[in-house]
Amino acid sequence: MPFINIKTNVEVTAEKADSIKSALGLAITAIPGKSEGWLMVGIEDKYKLYFKGTEEPAAMVEVSIYGNASSNALGVLTSNITGILLDNLGISTDRVYVSYMSTPDWGWNGSNF
Repeated sequence: MPFINIKTNVEVTAEKADSIKSALGLAITAIPGKSEGWLMVGIEDKYKLYFKGTEEPAAMVEVSIYGNASSNALGVLTSNITGILLDNLGISTDRVYVSYMSTPDWGWNGSNF
C-alpha cells in the first residue's frame, strides 16, 4: 500500500505522467512485498517550488508505506525515483528531495489493514 506523491515546478504532460507512473510501478519493487498492484501515485506539476533559492527544475517526493522497509531498500528506491525524474523531466538528481513515512495503520475499502 505505498503512495508516492511528486510535487514539481516542472510542467508534466499526460504522456510524461503516464511514463512516470509506469516507471514508479517498477521502482517500488525495491521494497520487498510492494508492487504496482497497490501503488497510488500523485503528481502535482507547476507547483510553486523553490530550492536553493531558485525556481530551477526541482521536485519534492513523498513516499508513504504501510509497514517498514530497510534503509538499503529505501536507498535503492531513492536512486530509482531520482533517475525517473531525471529521465522524464530533466530534473537533476541533486534538486530532488525524497522523504519517507512508514505507518503500522493503513485504511482501505472502509477498514484498516
